Amino acid sequence: MQKSNSKAEKAFINGKLFTVDEKMPYAEAVITRNNRIFFVGSTEQARHYITPQTEVIDLKGKLMLPGFIDNHVHFINGGFYLLGVNLRHTKSTDEFKQTLKNFVSQNRGKWITGGDWDHEAWERNELPVKEWIDGFTEDTPVLINRFDAHMALANSLALKLAGISKDTPDPEGGLIVKDKITGEPTGILKDNAIGLVNAVRPKPGKVDYEMALKAALDEAKKHGFTSVQDITFPDDFRTYQKFEKEGRLTCRIYTRLPIAECECLIRSGIKCNFGSEKLKIGSLKAFADGSLGSSTALFFEPYNQDTSTHGLAMDILTDGRLKNWALVSDRAGLQLSIHAIGDKANSLILDIFEEVVKSNPPWDRRFRIEHAQHVRKEDLRRFAGMNVIASVQPYHLIDDGCWAEKRIGAERLKTAYQFKSFIDSGIKVCFGSDWSVAPLDPLMGIYAAVTRRTLDGMRPEGWIPQEKISVEEAIRSYTINNAYASFEEDIKGSIEEGKLADLVVLSKDILSIDPSEIKDVRVEMTVFDGNVIYEA
Repeated sequence: MQKSNSKAEKAFINGKLFTVDEKMPYAEAVITRNNRIFFVGSTEQARHYITPQTEVIDLKGKLMLPGFIDNHVHFINGGFYLLGVNLRHTKSTDEFKQTLKNFVSQNRGKWITGGDWDHEAWERNELPVKEWIDGFTEDTPVLINRFDAHMALANSLALKLAGISKDTPDPEGGLIVKDKITGEPTGILKDNAIGLVNAVRPKPGKVDYEMALKAALDEAKKHGFTSVQDITFPDDFRTYQKFEKEGRLTCRIYTRLPIAECECLIRSGIKCNFGSEKLKIGSLKAFADGSLGSSTALFFEPYNQDTSTHGLAMDILTDGRLKNWALVSDRAGLQLSIHAIGDKANSLILDIFEEVVKSNPPWDRRFRIEHAQHVRKEDLRRFAGMNVIASVQPYHLIDDGCWAEKRIGAERLKTAYQFKSFIDSGIKVCFGSDWSVAPLDPLMGIYAAVTRRTLDGMRPEGWIPQEKISVEEAIRSYTINNAYASFEEDIKGSIEEGKLADLVVLSKDILSIDPSEIKDVRVEMTVFDGNVIYEA
């Protein structure tokens, strides 16, 4: 396959195309003109349209799919993660400490962020404490997230700069973990407590944001992503606008601003799906609870591992602001996209959605619950009845499955990551990564959804195997279903004439190989807006 950077007419022939178009699920060839798909069909038919000016790319039997779409990323934050310390793959407490120490030695005096550590992968499964790292960070403030971003470790200097001591009360919706004997902070901060330290960190400058976005875009194209649905903040959005204006966006960005920004959008008259084909705005994100790994996901019953807690409801949920924001935002035509992991958090958000439907005029609102990890069977009907999209991240299940049972017990896990039950109930399921919480890799996501084999190798037949789905369903969840979730199914998400020329070619046919091999498949080519932007 020859690489091209021109939008001139291209013909991709002799391939196996899974189009995700019900009218023509399979084809052999596609022709693009400028940034649109002009023809889909057989190679023989395609030859009738090929001229001397057409660039012909022989796929040699390789599988081509619509460009992947990720339903949930922290995109620029992921770019910063690539530029920061990476502790995601440390497998012991010693490796964690040494990796961090090496990074600090090269960045002494600067704020150390990033991290993505996972104590469940270490030999003792215990949470880190500030004493582990204080000895080599006396003059360097550290705030490093657990991979789920709902828990972080701060060193003593960072705690001091934030004014956090044994006498500091927990913020609403957050927890400062303190030693049971001394009462001193251990360095572990959960959910809203992390913000106490973030508030004293120097803000990145414009150049920092641009470097982070460039790193994120490079990572996305390597993995076949031509669109992402981002959790966006104002500085992120300004950077996206700059890149779009300069022609540097190589991925379509569907932005979701914090729900606290709703009044600004309402005053501006912005409604969902506003913007260009490369950058859209009009969706809002909020948190109902924390995460399972941090024991802050909100459940009806207490945790098995710590019966003193049911999890942690976010302050905007408990004080009524989330409900009020949801009502006014929906009335103004803005999409609601709410993080909920525990079964009670999901139920409470469905309650709010029901109030919105009851109070506001009807429209094609496409509610979303982000993660929807633990949902009671009786709440599946409510999902389907209100057309609530289950915006899930399959990689989390093969990670959580290594340790989740000790958190909440085997009985509650029967309703965890219910992908097949969602689909069978008529619920629209869309897939993503939650990058940088998990790898920005759709093939690992597809592998997770169809095999459900946990990362520890202990469940070769799959964790909660009755919830496995087919490869075809998983591909749809990474393409057309995600396009639907952002109101864009008419312009992308499938290989159809007239749609945007966003395509991906894989090294192996994931529709025919053993599903256990999917994790080893790689992207060979990414086509975005009619341009070949990546080739392995």
